[in-house]
Amino acid sequence: MPKYKLEYLWLDGYKPVPNLRGKTQIKHFDRFPTLEELPLWGFDGSSTQQAEGRSSDCVLKPVSVFPDSTRTNGALVMCEVMMPDGVTPHPSNARATILDDEGAWFGFEQEYFFYKNGRPLGFPESGFPAPQGPYYTGVGYKNVGEIARQIVEEHLDICLEAGINHEGINAEVAKGQWEFQVFGKGSRKAADEMWVARYILLRLAEKYGIDIEFHCKPLGNTDWNGSGMHANFSTAYLREVGGKAYFEQLMSAFEKAKDAHIAVYGPDNHLRLTGLHETASINTFSWGVADRGASIRVPHSFVKNDYRGYLEDRRPNSQGDPYQIASQILKTISTVPTR
Repeated sequence: MPKYKLEYLWLDGYKPVPNLRGKTQIKHFDRFPTLEELPLWGFDGSSTQQAEGRSSDCVLKPVSVFPDSTRTNGALVMCEVMMPDGVTPHPSNARATILDDEGAWFGFEQEYFFYKNGRPLGFPESGFPAPQGPYYTGVGYKNVGEIARQIVEEHLDICLEAGINHEGINAEVAKGQWEFQVFGKGSRKAADEMWVARYILLRLAEKYGIDIEFHCKPLGNTDWNGSGMHANFSTAYLREVGGKAYFEQLMSAFEKAKDAHIAVYGPDNHLRLTGLHETASINTFSWGVADRGASIRVPHSFVKNDYRGYLEDRRPNSQGDPYQIASQILKTISTVPTR
C-alpha cells in the first residue's frame, strides 16, 4: 500500500489578510484518497494567531482535496480550522459561515506582482522601467522577461493537473504584473480552488527565489496600476430569467450595500480605487456596459440577451478573501425579489 504525502492547507488568524499555512503528513492508501478518508489533524494555533500558548490546540478539517503533481503520491488538502472539539468552527474560519449556492457561479481574476530584491521583477535597481503600455498581454523578453513566463506556465500546468478550473493567464498592465483566472460553481468551491491556486503559486516561486506580492497597490501613489481580483458572477436566475427591471433592482441593491462590499473586498482598497487606472472611486457606485471604470461592468452580450448572463464586480482587490467576496455578493443578490 503506497504512502501518500498529504499537504494540509489552511488560513491563519492574521488580520486584515490571512496567510496560507501548510504542513505534511504521511498516510497509507491503496489509491488517491477521497475527502471522506482524510482524518482531522491538529496544529499549534499559538504560532498562527489562532490560540494562546496555554491552550494552543486547533484542528484542521479537510474540505477539499486535489492531486499534487509536484510530489510522488502527493495531495493538496484544503482545510477549515476548527476548535479543539473538531466540530465548532474557529472564529477565524470564514468558510464555515459564508453563504453558498451551487447555482451561483464565480470567476475570479487574480492579479499579482512578481517581486525580486524588494521591487517588481524587471524593474531597474533605481527608478522605473518604460511606462505602461507594452506589458499587458505582452510578448518578448523586454516586456515580460523569461522567469515570469516560466513560472506562470508551470503554475498553469500544476493547477490543471490538480483539477483546479484554471481558465487562463496573461501578463498585466504593469511591468512584473500577471493574472490568472479560476472559475467555480458555488462560493465554497470557487474560493477553495482560488486559495489552493494561490498556494501553488507561492510555493512554486520559492524555487526561483521570487516573492509573490498580492498587495493591491504595492507601488503606492505612482502612475502604475494596482492589482485587483475582479469577481465575475451569475446566479441561475440571472442566467435563465434576468430582465432589465430585475437588473436595475439588483444594481440599486448593490449601490445601497456599497460599504458592506468594500468592507470585505480587501484591505487598502482606497489606494487602488481612486477613479484612475481603470477603477471607480471607492466612494461611489456605478455600472456601465463594457466600462472598465465602472464598479460593475456589464458585457454587451448581457444587454443584448435581455439582461441575462454574468456581471463583473471590478472592486475586489488582489488580497481579498474569495470566501467573503462571494458570500457578500450572494447576500446582496438575496435582497432582490425574483418574480
